[in-house]
Amino acid sequence: MATKGKHTDKELEVGEIVSKTEHFIENNQKRIIYGVVAVIVVIGLFLAFHYGYSVPRQKKAAVALFKAEQYFAKDSFSLALTGNGVDFEGFEAVAKDFGSTAAGNLAKAYAGICYFKLGDTENAIDRLKSFNEKDNMLSPAIIGLIGDCYVNTGNVKEGISYFEKAALKADNNIISPIYLKKAGLAYENLKQYRDAVKAYTSIKEKYFNSREASDIDKYITRASELGK
Repeated sequence: MATKGKHTDKELEVGEIVSKTEHFIENNQKRIIYGVVAVIVVIGLFLAFHYGYSVPRQKKAAVALFKAEQYFAKDSFSLALTGNGVDFEGFEAVAKDFGSTAAGNLAKAYAGICYFKLGDTENAIDRLKSFNEKDNMLSPAIIGLIGDCYVNTGNVKEGISYFEKAALKADNNIISPIYLKKAGLAYENLKQYRDAVKAYTSIKEKYFNSREASDIDKYITRASELGK
C-alpha cells in the first residue's frame, strides 16, 4: 500500500506540473505565439540579408578585385589602385564600395601597399589602418608595413611599435624575425642600443631556426659595443 501511495504522489506531482504548464500556456498563448513569430522573422531577415545582399556583394567585389590584382602582379600600382576608366575601377573603388566584404577588406590592404609603392605614405597609412586585422595570415605583414611607413616619414619610434606588434602578432619563424630585426635596426638609429640588443636576442633565442638568426650574433655584438 505504501508503494502504491508513493506512485500516487508522484503521479499527482507530475499531473500538477503538467496542469501548471497547460495553465501557463493558456494564459500566455499570445505572448508565446508573438515570441515564436519574432524569432522566425529575425532568422528570415538574417537569411535574406546573407543570401540576398551579403553573398551577391561579396561575389561582385571579388570580380572587381580580380582584375586589379592582375595589374598589381605586374607592378602597375597606379592602374591597380585607380583602375583604367574602362573595364575596372581599381582597389580604391573596391575598398570604398565593398569595404564591409572580405574582398573589400583585402582591397584596403592592396590599396595601402599601392600607395606605399607610389610614395604616398600618408594615404598608405590611412588605408592600411582601415584594414580589418581579423585576418591573422595577412595582418602581421600589414601592421609591419605601417611601421615602414612611419619610419619613412621620420617617425622611427612609432615605426618600432608597429614592428614589434607585427612580430608579436605573427609569432612564427618567417615573419617575426623580419620585424624584430627591423625594430633592432630602428632602435640603433635612435641610439637605443640596449633595446636593439633585446630585439636581436629575441631572434636568437625564440626564432633560432629562422634565416635572420643565422647571422644575428654580429648584430648583437655591434649593438652591445655601441651601447658601452
